Amino acid sequence: MSTTETTAYRWATLTPADLDAWAELVNHLAVVDRTEEFVSAEDLAEELASPGHDPERDTWAVWAGERLIAVATVVVPTTPDNEGQARAYLGGGVHAEHRRRGLGTALFDAAEARGVELLRERHPGVSAYLAAGGELPGAPVRDLLHDRGYAIVRYYNFLTRGLDDVPEAPEIEGIELVTPRPEDEEAVRIAHNAAFRDHWGSGQIDPERWHEHWVSRSSRPALSTLARGVGGEEDGQVLAYILVGQWVERESYVNIVGTVPSARGRGLAAAALARTIAVVAATGDFDVIELDVDSESLTGATRLYDRLGFRLKHTTAAMRRPVPGSGPEPAPDAG
Repeated sequence: MSTTETTAYRWATLTPADLDAWAELVNHLAVVDRTEEFVSAEDLAEELASPGHDPERDTWAVWAGERLIAVATVVVPTTPDNEGQARAYLGGGVHAEHRRRGLGTALFDAAEARGVELLRERHPGVSAYLAAGGELPGAPVRDLLHDRGYAIVRYYNFLTRGLDDVPEAPEIEGIELVTPRPEDEEAVRIAHNAAFRDHWGSGQIDPERWHEHWVSRSSRPALSTLARGVGGEEDGQVLAYILVGQWVERESYVNIVGTVPSARGRGLAAAALARTIAVVAATGDFDVIELDVDSESLTGATRLYDRLGFRLKHTTAAMRRPVPGSGPEPAPDAG
């Protein structure tokens, strides 16, 4: 990166005063990179204030005059993933008019260094990796990440479904399908941690972070569904759940689908999702319902969505790079 390529830019960190400019940049990237990951300033305000996130050290903002043209963020969960590894998630992007000037490289240099620092602080002696989105095929970020030692480790399918035809939710003995209530927060968190304990890349979620998600601006509990046991040993237990959000006008999005291991194979998630589709359609406020799914989902979720009328819109990649030297310290040489 040459000096002449960067001296026209002003580097800073993200602050609440930058939310509108940040949202404008993110929504520009959603169009030019075809990810359709649109957000509002209110959504980003929650991200900036999330627990354990220090904007002064964990964000970078690049300005060209009064225009925000690049950002980077790093997030390191306090819990390891399902395989016991620590991870740092790197996000951000560069405005299309300012690419190929070394900004992406400089941002990754800063975010990776901070990510490794946080990994060592929060997960000393634990194997760790850096993770970033590889977006759609042909996205410039894929080449940049590949050159930095990242590899594609997973693909995610973005699925969509119209609301003209609505599936009927089947009745399942001993199960009631209900709308989540505020007092269900902890029960759903417990079910979620059980459901995702064996899912690739997932980690346990503590009450503070779960609460942040539960009450977020984008959360739509009125459109969501719980499959709850009635009678017997499962009475009152949340066995499966569909949690819905909204970021774009007239588009609903399924944030999370989960079934606790002991209840799998009974069609609970399918029934709950069918109910949610019907609820979303009945409002008249939406044209589609959409979701992302791991293309290698161990629970066969891709088949479930196909049966319920979802169709593939595009596929994105998840990329990782191991952190050298992370992991347990070697045992001292007995000799």
